[in-house]
Amino acid sequence: VKQYGFTSFIVSRFPQLLHMSVFSQSFSPCGRFLAAGNNYGEIAVFSLSAALSPDATDMSQKPILTFTAHEGPVFMLLSTDTHLLSAGNGEISAWSWVELTKRVGMNMHGHEFVYSWNNDNSLIVGGGDNNIHIMDMETGIFKSVLQGHTDYIHCLALKEREGEILSGGEDGAVRIWDSRTSQAVHCIEVFKYEECTRPQFGKWISCLATDSDWMLCGGGPSLSLWHLRSMSPTSVFPLAGCQRDAMFYQDMILAVGEGPHVSHCLLGGSVKAQIPCTSPSLNTLALNLSSTEHRVMTVAGSSDQIDVFTNFSYRAFSLSF
Repeated sequence: VKQYGFTSFIVSRFPQLLHMSVFSQSFSPCGRFLAAGNNYGEIAVFSLSAALSPDATDMSQKPILTFTAHEGPVFMLLSTDTHLLSAGNGEISAWSWVELTKRVGMNMHGHEFVYSWNNDNSLIVGGGDNNIHIMDMETGIFKSVLQGHTDYIHCLALKEREGEILSGGEDGAVRIWDSRTSQAVHCIEVFKYEECTRPQFGKWISCLATDSDWMLCGGGPSLSLWHLRSMSPTSVFPLAGCQRDAMFYQDMILAVGEGPHVSHCLLGGSVKAQIPCTSPSLNTLALNLSSTEHRVMTVAGSSDQIDVFTNFSYRAFSLSF
């Protein structure tokens, strides 16, 4: 009976694994754990300590905990000093990292939004209602609403020193907001710039990052680097397909999207390398730089595999749901 039951579980799980996509990742504050969310509403927590150990086995690359967090996909994960925040269709939940690493999850809160970013004691949330909402994390009260996008919001970035929030949406606009006044100070419609536009892919902005006076954005339009003081693109990267996640790293830009590779781009606009990955299409890229011992890059997309890079030039191994 036990053997039959186990076989039934494997067979029933196989179609789910076959059609799985990983949409989101976040490292624990200590850097020893990785959480990943998929299209079935599940969150898996992996022990990087075990996976990176010289004594690692195949089981070390499996989750120490898997649980259902939302009815729909887990679109966003974000770690604070104490909690893992997860965003799905119509709700945001908070899970204690202490409890998660003890293999116990606890649903803390719910709200009607999809994407989030943490800034000190504020949670900045954007999503399907086209607005950005700022919540006080201590009281749970939404203290302001930023209105201006005409379609839903895909991505957020933060310039803490200037107190500015950047948002990108389905409407093709990148808006820059003054968080102190809740007013938009700039609006860049990327798809209207000839060097960036790609009408065959649409105008939506799916990824956004900022570093000092520089902004990186892409999606339907080509991935491009912008100088924020002049509000103009300085480099346009010749990457095929839509890029879904991108970030600054040292003197490079790392990007993933359609296609099975991580692109290493130089700030001047050239592509230095494209590193092969397991998934045929990629959604999310994350760097764990908080701990030298657990310093990795993780990449995931349209499969149940999460590729781990200890040297950013090649894949070391893969974690799996």
